[in-house]
Amino acid sequence: MNDEDGTGRAAALLVLVALGALIPLLGPSAALHGTGEAAAPGVGGLGLLRTVLFAALSVPLGELFVHRLARHLPGVPPQRPRSWAPFACAAGFAAALALASVVAAGDLIPHRLGQIDVGGLYGSRDGELALLEVNAFLVAAVCASSRRPAAQVWPLTLVVVAEALRAHPTTEQSPLAGSGLTLVHLTCAALWAGGLLYAVRLLGLWRGGPAGAALLGRYARVAAVLLAAVTATGVCGALRRMPPATVLDQLTTTAYGRTLLGKAVLVAAVALLALWARIRLRRAASPLTAYVPARAELIALGAVVAVSGLLTALPLPIRWT
Repeated sequence: MNDEDGTGRAAALLVLVALGALIPLLGPSAALHGTGEAAAPGVGGLGLLRTVLFAALSVPLGELFVHRLARHLPGVPPQRPRSWAPFACAAGFAAALALASVVAAGDLIPHRLGQIDVGGLYGSRDGELALLEVNAFLVAAVCASSRRPAAQVWPLTLVVVAEALRAHPTTEQSPLAGSGLTLVHLTCAALWAGGLLYAVRLLGLWRGGPAGAALLGRYARVAAVLLAAVTATGVCGALRRMPPATVLDQLTTTAYGRTLLGKAVLVAAVALLALWARIRLRRAASPLTAYVPARAELIALGAVVAVSGLLTALPLPIRWT
């Protein structure tokens, strides 16, 4: 890859990241329009922070996942793209720290340091979970930069567990069941999105060699299982938020339902792009023919991550009876 190609790809990546950031920043006003619901102050910023946190989970977990898939493939080239895990974990640490400051300010956006009660974080469940995420991302960043980057899987697992518990407070009906669904959903989604990102980077680096086709094929088989798990847990989670008799109404009349509907459409588009890439991979002589649909799938998955961040910041739907 020459310098011009590298610069062009970096510029394109920055543009895509900037466009993705607009989803949680501008999405709340569109989702809330006409619903009569009120969102918490700073909902756009909170959605953006959640998006960064989810992306920061996906990148290192995806790298570890694809490294494991490629371990026993025959004829694997020694070249590896530079790991983005240290940068992702650092971004996750910053996002988790900002979210912890919101919790320390009484779930309000702090405008000065005096509003942040750091000691108060130790006195609440949400505060302790926020501190756990901050410390876990910090440890993960250290592990990612060490000689044993695989060790980062343990602190990253703690982040996933903390997110699953945070999403379902003890006042909720059957919170452990909800946390279990979120745990599986978030883990599978992170492996799916982060794994595809690293697989596409490897495929571009290996320039159409047989190892690239074998890796993409192996990833595709596992990704099909991950997609099924994400879909099943997503449907079950939605039905816990919105009882079956109210789903059709709430999908169009609540901000949460509208955003969830948009996410479902994006996931369906991702599935179609994935199917297109796998068909081209099997029928074409060169695996590079699957590179274009795989990159389109990756962009759509990035949009799914951004919408997921927005979804966590919106007010929960009313459980109509």
